[in-house]
Amino acid sequence: MAYIINDDCISCGACASACPVGCISEGDAKYVINADECVSCGSCADACPVGAPVEE
Repeated sequence: MAYIINDDCISCGACASACPVGCISEGDAKYVINADECVSCGSCADACPVGAPVEE
């Protein structure tokens, strides 16, 4: 199951730096995860200071 980034995102970029497959990019209001590329490893959730990435 892929991860999504909820509205708690503060756009710090920690999740994108931690993603081993590079499927996270900066969106208009928050970072977004490409669900087709996400391998559900949880690295983004571990790196996020506010817990914005959650399992879909």
